[in-house]
Amino acid sequence: MRYLVAMIFAIGGAVLFTLYISSPAATWAVDKMAFDSPDQVGDMHSLIFMASNFFGLLLGWGFGWSVASALAKEWDEGDDN
Repeated sequence: MRYLVAMIFAIGGAVLFTLYISSPAATWAVDKMAFDSPDQVGDMHSLIFMASNFFGLLLGWGFGWSVASALAKEWDEGDDN
């Protein structure tokens, strides 16, 4: 059950980062750099975009794991066996 909750939160974190954080962060970072060709700009933007999405996935996984762990402890304490 803990893995399922963590996966759901990981998907949610990745979606939120994709929609609201990744593209503005990548655009801001690329604007602060100097490049020799447009291909380098696109490659760096893609790299930063995907890295921030991966970070959102890991953040969501960790948050989901901690929530599920807390719930599992609470459920186990309530068990009278």
